[in-house]
Formats: sequence, structure tokens, C-alpha cells
Amino acid sequence: MNPSIPEILGPRLAPLDLDLRLKLVREFIPGRIVFTTSFGVEDQLVTHSIFTQGLDIDVVTIDTGRLFPETYTLWEETEARYARRIRSAYPQAAALEALVEEQGVNGFYKSAEARKACCHVRKVEPLSRLLAGVSGWITGLRADQSAARAEVPLVAFDANYRVIKINPILDYKRDDIVAATQAFSVPVNELHAKGFLSIGCAPCTRAIEPGEDERAGRWWWEQDDKKECGLHVGEDGVLRRGAAPDSASPEVFE
Repeated sequence: MNPSIPEILGPRLAPLDLDLRLKLVREFIPGRIVFTTSFGVEDQLVTHSIFTQGLDIDVVTIDTGRLFPETYTLWEETEARYARRIRSAYPQAAALEALVEEQGVNGFYKSAEARKACCHVRKVEPLSRLLAGVSGWITGLRADQSAARAEVPLVAFDANYRVIKINPILDYKRDDIVAATQAFSVPVNELHAKGFLSIGCAPCTRAIEPGEDERAGRWWWEQDDKKECGLHVGEDGVLRRGAAPDSASPEVFE
């Protein structure tokens, strides 16, 4: 059996910078590749690299319907800056109506299970549509965002979505990313300057306090230090840190 794509691609990407990593990913993986952005500062840098290099990588997002006004403003500014459209997936109307009918408009505050149900309808299910038929999935995950993300690999096979998942800024530090966005005049969310370092839905995000990790402001009412919305975890709720077993991992494309 041939080596898996993560086994080959990961070591090749490791010594490269962001631009070269994305270029190699596009050259190495055939078929459609998407980058899912939430318009965070790291995502904006990845978007800048994709668009300025003219790479055949689709930049897409999930509009949950409850984003900050500042996020929508940045979305528009980003499209204007690069003259490229960023396609979005939205929650299914029937599922969203049923969710609100069952738990109320802000029912996600009542329990972790209710919050995860909301995330599933507003984020996870739309993501599954964005990734349908995709060969490669690029994310803006960074190892230093939280303890739960510290051991995420550079490249892995995501068994949930049956796709090669690439985290090209995994080993980048936030300060370096911020410096790069400033150097290249990359538009960023104005909420970052107000202490919102990780930005999701408006009802579920607060500014962080001194000494907290970047994602402490997400779902702040929950006590679990491994909080995730479900986009990057398996069905058991565990953040995926490695490739699937050999039996599930695809061979290198011929």
C-alpha cells in the first residue's frame, strides 16, 4: 500500500512558509480544495495568501445568522480588497425553526447539550455541505489557540468528512500573524482591538481577560477547557489530532 497523503505531505510542508505551503497543497492534492474562513486574523492571512497567489482554492464561510455586525463588515471589505467572492453556507431553515421552537431563541445558554445542538444546526450541518465532494480542506487552526489544539497535526485525514485536512498556520504565533496582516494591509476585524481575539457568534463570544487563552471568550459560561463547536471534532466530541488508521486513510492519488 502506498503511503497516505498526510504521511507524505506533512513533512514536505513543515519547513515551508505559508505561501509555499498553500502552493504545494494545491499542486499535490487533485480535485477541489476549500478554505473555510471565520474571518479571524489568522483566517484573513490565509485568505490573503490564497487570493494574492491566484490559487485555485475556494474560500468559503458559514453564516450562522448570529455573527457580529463587524464580521459582516469585514466580509464585505475582504471581497472588495481582493475582488473575489466568498461563498457561504447557511443553516437549513426547517432545522433552525425546529431548534428555536424546542429551546427558545437563546436556549444554548441553558446547557452544554443545548449549545452543541445549536452549533450543529448553525455550523456543523452547513459545513458538511461546504465539504461535499471536496478533496482538501484548509483551516486556520493554530496550536497555540488553546490547550485542546496544541497537538493537532499539520496534515491529517479527517474521518468525519472523508477529506484531507490541512492546517497551514498551525505552528504560527499570533503576534507574527498580526504583524504580517499589518505589513500586507490585510483587513482584520475591528473587534480584535477590543479584546475579542477569537470571534464566533455574537451571543457566544466575549472579550478575554488578561492571562486567558485566545478561545476563553468562546462559550464563556461553560467550564470545559476543551470547548469546541463541533467543526473540528469527531462524533465523540474529541478534537482530532492525527490521521485515521491505515484502513480508513486514502492512498496517494495516482
